[in-house]
Amino acid sequence: MKVMEIRDAWGLENLRCGTRPDPVPGEFDVMIEMQAASVNYRDLVMVRGGYGRKGGQLPMIPVSDGAGKVVAVGKSVTRVKTGDMVCPNFSQNWFAGPFHENVWAGMLGGYHEGVLQQFMLLPEMGVVKAAPHLSAAAAASLPCAALTAWSAIADGGVKPGDTVLTQGTGGVSLFALQFAKMCGARVIVTSSSDDKLKRASSMGADETINYKTFPDWQKRAREIAGPAGIDHVVELAGELDQSVKAVKAGGMLSVIGVLAGPSSTLALGQVVTRAIRLQGVTAGSLRAFEDMMRAIEVHRIEPAFSVAGQQMEDAPSVIAAISEGSHFGKICMEFGRL
Repeated sequence: MKVMEIRDAWGLENLRCGTRPDPVPGEFDVMIEMQAASVNYRDLVMVRGGYGRKGGQLPMIPVSDGAGKVVAVGKSVTRVKTGDMVCPNFSQNWFAGPFHENVWAGMLGGYHEGVLQQFMLLPEMGVVKAAPHLSAAAAASLPCAALTAWSAIADGGVKPGDTVLTQGTGGVSLFALQFAKMCGARVIVTSSSDDKLKRASSMGADETINYKTFPDWQKRAREIAGPAGIDHVVELAGELDQSVKAVKAGGMLSVIGVLAGPSSTLALGQVVTRAIRLQGVTAGSLRAFEDMMRAIEVHRIEPAFSVAGQQMEDAPSVIAAISEGSHFGKICMEFGRL
């Protein structure tokens, strides 16, 4: 079968086309013909060797998120059947409950090999059946970004009437917008692009803030929120001080991204004296993925994505594009019939 793998040394320049033997399903395994993938910033860091030993060993098939059709199953498989569209779960050993230390050891696209392969073999407990209205590319956008946003909103207890602020117009932020609106919340979206903010408004954002126009965007956010304040900030930039100042006393701050850099200042005094709750969020469990998928099906949520590649060989350029910051929602690639 055809694969894209990193060989010889870490680096995007070493991601090349190769071949592997076709897999054979065991008793509880499913074999998936992969049809699409989506990329996360994590994939770029992983390809560059940025996760060290947590990234696994070379040769490595990268990229954690994808979707495809089940083409064969083991004799004892009951959760899915041949012909189903499925998504691999981001961490193959996180079935339920909170994040635990061993989650890292089950992650696809490093530590375990990822979705850039013609046929992917996984245990039946490692996949989730996609909502029937989703295309392969739309389904591929879900395992990491959507599930992270779902965990932030669901674990953050967002309820009708709350005000949620989410930063940027990447995949996680727009999924957070969609899930918060599904919960009946009022949503504010920030971005440096007026065009992207218009698109976010068309997806349901109630208010938008261009943080170039308003560098002290937290002041504008509090003006918009009014006396009740902002209940929940979905923090993707890593600018924690501004987010702490934006959220109301007793509010929630979900820390997901560090796009502004790995170091950040944090007004701990305000966190303590205003009883602000912080939660770090990384994807979610298999059970959470299934819960999210049911919600996506019931509410017929359509992910925001663009297709930047039509074949597996486009993977290096598609992964590189994540660092440019020009995308709206997720960046996906389709494989077609290989």
